[in-house]
Amino acid sequence: MEYSSVTWNPYLIKDIKALESVQRRSTKRLQGMEKLTYHQRLRILELDSLELRRVRADLLFTYKLVFGLIDASLHDFFVPRFNESRRGHDYKLYLPTCKTNVRSNSFKYRVIQKWNSLPNSIDSTSLKRFHKSLALKCYFHIARYFFI
Repeated sequence: MEYSSVTWNPYLIKDIKALESVQRRSTKRLQGMEKLTYHQRLRILELDSLELRRVRADLLFTYKLVFGLIDASLHDFFVPRFNESRRGHDYKLYLPTCKTNVRSNSFKYRVIQKWNSLPNSIDSTSLKRFHKSLALKCYFHIARYFFI
């Protein structure tokens, strides 16, 4: 059921809704949850939607790329412009514009806007702290802009 993968990600709304419907049905079958809305069930069960987990997985993978925690070159994916930003954090990434729809749904085009829009208050001193501050400080920021 988990599809928070950087390598495979559905981008069609119908595919995302089909995957999300599995979690909707399974949470609805729990005792006492039948009459609650999907978002109420998620809040009570302390779960995130599958779409939000996908966004979080993309941001964590980007963090690993930016700070060299994996064996992949950042320059193969993005053009870094560190410490040149006037707003937000100091680890902005850039890409040329994409003219085809196929490439626009790849990892690097999917994550760039989300990464660059992270607030300056995000703690990027370690992966653990980044993950924690992403969950605490940026949850509503991410959900507001990128939640289906």
